[in-house]
Amino acid sequence: MVKRGGKEAVEVRRPHLSRGITTGTLLVCADNSGAKIINMIAVEGYRGRIRRLPEATVGNIITASVKVGSPEMRRQVVKAIVVRQRMPVKRPDGTRLVFEDNAAVVLTPDGDPKGTDVHGPVAKEAAERVVKLAGLASMVV
Repeated sequence: MVKRGGKEAVEVRRPHLSRGITTGTLLVCADNSGAKIINMIAVEGYRGRIRRLPEATVGNIITASVKVGSPEMRRQVVKAIVVRQRMPVKRPDGTRLVFEDNAAVVLTPDGDPKGTDVHGPVAKEAAERVVKLAGLASMVV
């Protein structure tokens, strides 16, 4: 329990996962929102060090620009959640998780997935963060 402003709040601790996606990384868009490839700009809630590039891992919400996609989606800045990364992710139980590509799902301003279908597997960490994502995914790993 943590006291903030006289109120008790439960501190949510996420396990440390290896961060394999940095600023400028191109990610495949794993949904049918109209975007095909997005470019990571920033990580939501990232507090870094001077001259250090922001890094993201599976389950992080990022800000990205759409590089390839439908004419309505191109050049837009969108929020997205990382669902797959190539760099191995070591979970707290000791298992390692590796995917074939780096992928993300575009989110609406409310935090729900913009598309109605998610292609490929989705990491459990991302499905826990955005609950509606687990219902759209074909496979949660």
